[in-house]
Amino acid sequence: MNRGRGERGAGGDVSVVIPALNEEDTVAGVVGAALADSPSEVLVIDSGSGDATAERARAAGARVLSREEALPGVPVQPGKGEVLWRGVAAARGALVVFIDADLTDPAPGMVRALTAPFTDPMIQLVKGDHRRPLGDDADGGGRVTRLTALPLLRVLNPELTHIRQPLTGEYAIRRGTALGLPFVTGWGVESALLLDVASRFGPDAVTSVDLGVRRHRNKPTGDLEPVADAVAAAILSRHGVGGAAGDSVPERPPLSVLYPALLEG
Repeated sequence: MNRGRGERGAGGDVSVVIPALNEEDTVAGVVGAALADSPSEVLVIDSGSGDATAERARAAGARVLSREEALPGVPVQPGKGEVLWRGVAAARGALVVFIDADLTDPAPGMVRALTAPFTDPMIQLVKGDHRRPLGDDADGGGRVTRLTALPLLRVLNPELTHIRQPLTGEYAIRRGTALGLPFVTGWGVESALLLDVASRFGPDAVTSVDLGVRRHRNKPTGDLEPVADAVAAAILSRHGVGGAAGDSVPERPPLSVLYPALLEG
């Protein structure tokens, strides 16, 4: 399973990983926007779609793998974090850029912006910062972020207040760092990765870049309740609330522990 090429910094290879589930209307545009920045690869991990997501992603130029193909022989668990974990295993670049497949107006420049800060060897994680319209409110989106994640982080992790979008699906991480971290399998994956990187490397190892306006398919408030629950559980679990580590929030162990060969190359 030695797929890695080693850590080369910001000038090294870049893998874009796009988790996708039934996003046939938007995935091709996201793939095209990512390819415009000339990464080493754009990898779509299909999470069991029942529509034409895989076909349209492949036609747009992506390397498409199912969850099972991304990490063969490992039974699949449900959740977005599971797909990202498998995407890291399948990626070939020194830097991994995650981009959600449901963006409705993706533009070139995201990959370049998210990877630029890695010229600083201290930086391990780069989060996208953006404005999220909702109806007539130019910045009314991101309800789980504003009403759950940010209030908890302001109280529990004030050292991370420089990160305005902790739950964004557009972010980048050094692959070597990602290989050494656990991945919460569900919706809490972004908040847990943020806290784990800051805990291991310090809050200054996390920064953000302006990605302008982010538009995607907004969900009804009721549909966001389980997302908010998962985010709150992930954040609180990193502070020892909710039972012993791993009991309250399902997560995958670091890939480097399961497959040390992934660190070689």
